[in-house]
Amino acid sequence: MDSSKPQIGKAALWMTGAIASFSSMAIAGRELSVTHDTFEIMFYRSLVGICVVALVLSVTGKWHQVSTHRLGLHGVRNLMHFTGQNLWFYAVTVIPLAQVFALEFTQPIWVILLSPLLLKERLTPVRVLSAMIGFAGILIVARPGAVPLSAGVLAAALSAVFFALTTISTKTLTRFASIGCIMFWLTVMQAVLGLIAAGIDGQIALPTLATAPFLILVGLAGLLAHYCITNALAIAPATIVVPFDFARLPTIAVVGMILYHEPLDHWTLLGAVVIFSGIFMNVQAENRNSLATDSPHNHQ
Repeated sequence: MDSSKPQIGKAALWMTGAIASFSSMAIAGRELSVTHDTFEIMFYRSLVGICVVALVLSVTGKWHQVSTHRLGLHGVRNLMHFTGQNLWFYAVTVIPLAQVFALEFTQPIWVILLSPLLLKERLTPVRVLSAMIGFAGILIVARPGAVPLSAGVLAAALSAVFFALTTISTKTLTRFASIGCIMFWLTVMQAVLGLIAAGIDGQIALPTLATAPFLILVGLAGLLAHYCITNALAIAPATIVVPFDFARLPTIAVVGMILYHEPLDHWTLLGAVVIFSGIFMNVQAENRNSLATDSPHNHQ
């Protein structure tokens, strides 16, 4: 019997949780946009996050892991994530949800291109080809020239760049800080950034009975989505996890069609498939390289 099958099954369950979380966050973000601006959503989301992270650190007895070491790097990382998340929340309110998710999938492409500059990683021919395929997919989704380039499309595309910068800075931070420490400063710093940005006009809309459940949902879904993906990657290779993650797109396309009467745009779906092809090609190449590196040890 293949022992890997139960692990793949568990990974699929974790990724189902991630898909549900990301989809819930997009829907909640759109519902909240009637009452709250993106900065207010981020502020309240971060307050929910602080409560959850503080509870987890207390229950697990890991408060000692929270330190001020490399606080500047935490600040840079959280400014990048705060910017990316605000752009994402804006995008989900003005363009079809499937289009937002398709452009968000370009994040790994930006990681490939930015890692040599920021992490001194090697830019291999496969990575270059993967990035080129990914950009072809972006052009299919956005179709500049054929349709007007809207602020929502630009916001979704830019959010992927800032999420990539967040991923790269997180990779650096994990050498110095625990996940608990990173999550603590994530929620606290972004709550401060959200409060400043939301209050700059002198007005902050308070939660209502109608918006409070959605604000709590946004806060919980964001944390839960990344928790699910981390667990999936811990028990299954990226070649298994990435295709499951891609299932987010048809899922949100159907959700958008049912809840908001958004048409199923074949250009968005085609572009997303092209983007995914580029990413998956790179993941497979990385997996083969990893196996080749490990193989001498496996035969000892």
